[in-house]
Amino acid sequence: MEPGLIRAAQSGDRDALITLLREIETHVYRTAYYILNNEQDALDAAQEALIRIYTKIGSYEEKAQFKTWIQRIVTNICIDKFRRNKPTVSIDEHDMVFHEKQNVEDEVMSAYAVQDIRTAIDKLPEHHRAVVVLRYLQDFSYNEIADSLDLPLNTVKSYLFRARQQLQTLLHDYQKGGVRG
Repeated sequence: MEPGLIRAAQSGDRDALITLLREIETHVYRTAYYILNNEQDALDAAQEALIRIYTKIGSYEEKAQFKTWIQRIVTNICIDKFRRNKPTVSIDEHDMVFHEKQNVEDEVMSAYAVQDIRTAIDKLPEHHRAVVVLRYLQDFSYNEIADSLDLPLNTVKSYLFRARQQLQTLLHDYQKGGVRG
C-alpha cells in the first residue's frame, strides 16, 4: 500500500479513497471467505468491512501497518458474524476440471484433500481458525497476527500450536475415512 495514497484518502481525497478500497477489496473478501467459508456471508462481511474502512479511514494511525489495521477490521466483523450465525459445514459441490496430462485419480484425491482441509479448518474454534487463516492463507507473520487480532504474541503462538494439533487430529480422522467415509 502506498503511504501517499493512504494519507490522501485520510485527508478527504475521495478518488484516493476509492482507489485504495479497490486495491484492498480482493484481499478483504478472501480473508472473509477463508474465515466464514460461505460466499454470501463473505460478500456481506467484505462489504461491511469496506464500508467501515471507508468511514473510519481518518482514525487509522500509522503506528500500525495499514494491512494489519484492515485485517483487524475484517477479522472482527467475521468473528461477530460467526457468533451471530454459528455456521454449519458447507457441503457445496465443486466442479472439477481435469487436465489431459494429469492423472485423474491424483486430481480427485487432491480435490478431496483440499475439501478435507477446509472442513477441518471450519471445525476449529473461531479464535484458532482466525490465526490459521491469517498465518497460512494470508501469510501474516506472528507479529502481524498479534497486531491484527489485538492479542499477545505468545497467545498467537499458543493458538497456532493448538490449532495445528487439532488439524492434525481431524485430518488423521479424514485419512482413515472416519469422518468422510
